[in-house]
Amino acid sequence: MEYNFRHSMCNEAFEKRPFAETVKAIRRAGYRGIEIAPFTLAESPAAISATERSEYRGAMAAEGLAFVGLHWLMMSPAGLHVTTPDNALRQKSWDHIRRLIDLCADLGPDGVMVFGSPQQRSSTGGIGRELATRHFVDGLKSIAPHAESRAVTVLVEALPIAQSDVVQSLAEAAGIVEEISSPAIRTMFDVHNAVDEREPHAALIDRYFDLIRHVHVNELDGRHCGTGDYDFAPVLEVLARRGYAGWISLEAFDFFYGGERIAAESIGYLKSVIAKIS
Repeated sequence: MEYNFRHSMCNEAFEKRPFAETVKAIRRAGYRGIEIAPFTLAESPAAISATERSEYRGAMAAEGLAFVGLHWLMMSPAGLHVTTPDNALRQKSWDHIRRLIDLCADLGPDGVMVFGSPQQRSSTGGIGRELATRHFVDGLKSIAPHAESRAVTVLVEALPIAQSDVVQSLAEAAGIVEEISSPAIRTMFDVHNAVDEREPHAALIDRYFDLIRHVHVNELDGRHCGTGDYDFAPVLEVLARRGYAGWISLEAFDFFYGGERIAAESIGYLKSVIAKIS
């Protein structure tokens, strides 16, 4: 019997398209959920009005599309940084995350926030990796109670070595989750960002399964699923075996083929893999 994964797609592949059109296209392609990059909604996402939030939520509901959560949390407004030695800027940046927690909760229930944002969390200002990581952990601790109160889960995303020196492996992400010990702080797995992992991806997912709340699918080079040679079968097999109930969310970084083609080809390819492992 084929495992019933929940498929979602990140909206930024549709680039400048109106949100309502994007929602329709993602649902038409067969996805059940949408993940949103907040900078696509507004230059200052935290300032989106209550009326606008209701309109976005209504557009998703009208198509029967679930709101999954947010990613690319710190793309805008410009100038934010969560590990900087500048205490005032660091506080301002974590306040931005608090406001995004509210946005996430207002857009839909039980949303996740994927905390990647390499440029805004890497060590800067002369401090090293260790202190930058400590600032990152302390900041996450500070926003955890608010996330809990709004039923939002913030996900520590491991990033490749070339992108950031703060949290470079799933093991490091899991260690932070365990240290903070809050149900609102968990981790996730992203195929593209696991390029530097030394163990098989399926083995890592199996080991840290209880801490993983979300999965991003893409090729190792960031293209959409099926355009490369990544073997998704072992990852999907372990998720199915462990009864994964979260989202399998497409996050492509190359938009050359356009949103509709990226959406259709990716879900078609993934479902063909799932059919073979079931």
